[in-house]
Amino acid sequence: MTFLPSYVNGAWWTPEGDPDAAIVRDASTGDEIVRVSTRGLDLARAVEYARKAGRKSIGSHTFPQRAMVLKNLAIALNDRREELYALSERSGSTRRDSLSDVDGGIGVLFTFSSKARRELPAGNVVLDGPIEPLSKDGSFLGRHVYTRLPGVAVQINAFNFPMWGALEKFAPAFLAGLPTIVKPATPTSYVAEAWVRIAVESGLLPEGSLQLVSGGVPGLFDLLDVGDTVGFTGSASTAERLRAQSRSGVRFTSETDSINASILGPDAVRGTPEFDAYVKQLLVELTTKAGQKCTAIRRAIVPAGMTDAVAEALRQKIAERVVVGDPRAEGVTMGPVVSLAQREEVRRQVAALTDAGGRFVVGSAEAPDARTVDGSPTDGAFLQPMLLAFADAATPAVNDIEAFGPVASIVEYTDVAEAAEIVGRGGGSLVTSVATHDLDVATELLTRMGAMNGRVLFLDRDDARTSTGHGAPVPHLVHGGPGRAGGGEELGGIRSVLHYMQRTAIQGSPRMLTALTGVWHPGADTDTGGIHPFRKALSELRIGDAVDSAEREVTLDDIEVFATFTGDTFYAHMDEASAAANPFFPGRVAHGYLLVSWAAGLFVDPAPGPVLANSGLENLRFVTPVSPGDRIRVALTAKQITPRETDEYGEVRWDAVIRNQDDEIVAQYDVLTLVAKTWQPAPVPA
Repeated sequence: MTFLPSYVNGAWWTPEGDPDAAIVRDASTGDEIVRVSTRGLDLARAVEYARKAGRKSIGSHTFPQRAMVLKNLAIALNDRREELYALSERSGSTRRDSLSDVDGGIGVLFTFSSKARRELPAGNVVLDGPIEPLSKDGSFLGRHVYTRLPGVAVQINAFNFPMWGALEKFAPAFLAGLPTIVKPATPTSYVAEAWVRIAVESGLLPEGSLQLVSGGVPGLFDLLDVGDTVGFTGSASTAERLRAQSRSGVRFTSETDSINASILGPDAVRGTPEFDAYVKQLLVELTTKAGQKCTAIRRAIVPAGMTDAVAEALRQKIAERVVVGDPRAEGVTMGPVVSLAQREEVRRQVAALTDAGGRFVVGSAEAPDARTVDGSPTDGAFLQPMLLAFADAATPAVNDIEAFGPVASIVEYTDVAEAAEIVGRGGGSLVTSVATHDLDVATELLTRMGAMNGRVLFLDRDDARTSTGHGAPVPHLVHGGPGRAGGGEELGGIRSVLHYMQRTAIQGSPRMLTALTGVWHPGADTDTGGIHPFRKALSELRIGDAVDSAEREVTLDDIEVFATFTGDTFYAHMDEASAAANPFFPGRVAHGYLLVSWAAGLFVDPAPGPVLANSGLENLRFVTPVSPGDRIRVALTAKQITPRETDEYGEVRWDAVIRNQDDEIVAQYDVLTLVAKTWQPAPVPA
């Protein structure tokens, strides 16, 4: 017997034996691959190891440093993806299927690494929203911040995406500073073991940051407490059972089966690009992973009288493009479901659909002629694409039964309102797609059904070629859904990182909040003495380094010259009577952009130095108008310093405040600059 190992407590562990171990077989041939068991595994020790060693090691890294670990891990996995493809084939995945699992998982790591380096600060605290002044003199402030949780992230995954499903949870948890314990589904656990082994062999992971439990986890939920998280993907019934086991304070999120829909708009008649895109998408969702996707289309919702047209077009595409068989055989485009047990489960659900009135308009539940590598007979877990038509869209089975395989139902609607109502009967979905070029139809559908979906894809001639498709979650957008879909949210860029952190309202003085957040707050200490901050390299610059400029008077000639030079002759700058009639202006006033330009002239040190470039302005607000004869000055303070891990420079965010002669704020904004990490002045010529 060959047992699949687990990776716990910093080492690989294999059970000594277990006569009750689960046997995992090749989905196409039935050959035994491996046996899976955790008999004798000390789960309590693994959880404690994550909490102590894992949390300490990850905590020694900043957000950008963790992001670089993810990038390098993605590179290591990408270099060995052929090994992962070969293993995935044993589960029934074609090379195209592997693009969504293997390549998709690698892509998640690259995406989160990139977004974290751009959007997260250099420390371990994330700001949420603006400063909240709590006193008139600015000495007492409030702010919301995110800090990392004290526990461990446990993920329990489904069999259909053993790599993507794990990495899309691991990446944000790791960025947030939480160690992860991965529990893969048994039928594809050998794929999960493979990518974890590659990750371990890379030497990139901080100690204890990732553990793998190959097999059952009895008693695990008794070990979890406040500060721990559980992320589950699978059936709604299992999710509810596990949620009931979770202690109060353990964050439990689930992404469960849902009866996802795809609506053919009333304008998308045969011959339109939208009709063609709809049928093509339906084919993809039925055949990718043999329909074993939580996002797959389960209900095709079409206008009255369109069932036959859609079914005919789908049958034609299946005849042209679908070859069922062993993914290792030449020309195969659709593999088996994951196991014989899963095949029988799909057939059982299909029988329930036919008993409820469904009739086959595409395919059947009979085993297809499956192509094998050597042409020999096979008892693989093969099914063919199936589409069942129902006369009544309100049939309960249509909106409740999910045959987790290459199966969808097709129903008709009479108007857009009814189409949205049908979507809602599913009780909450991960995704609904809409094929329409009619903006009014799209707007009405979103208004009526948006709240019942985690994601809505609008498919038309403008995006059909570039669309990632109905069933393809992307790291940038939230993946999850309300109601039956589990009510959780995964992915969504940095939103998913914050899921593994705690939002806390902090209160204190500007000096205190500056120290706690690593971001300068108005009223905190500044240093305006000595060297100009633009002469300091990133390694020398400190939060609070500042420059207070001299004053400059604004004249009417300055305003007119700027207006003539730029072409901005808006009446508030050029027409005294009209400007005075405006409730916001006392008369002719200076251009806001003239003031910002002058401010730069007041604070910039012109000689070559460590400040390499101005990369932008953010949060610009004009507060008080400036009239001819007013004088302005600017205070510039180093607000936030973000080193870039892979570059010789970092980003510095400066707080800029322009005031007039009466100390009133004229404008305020953030200046972004790129600053060299080190700087050696050029030698002075002899």
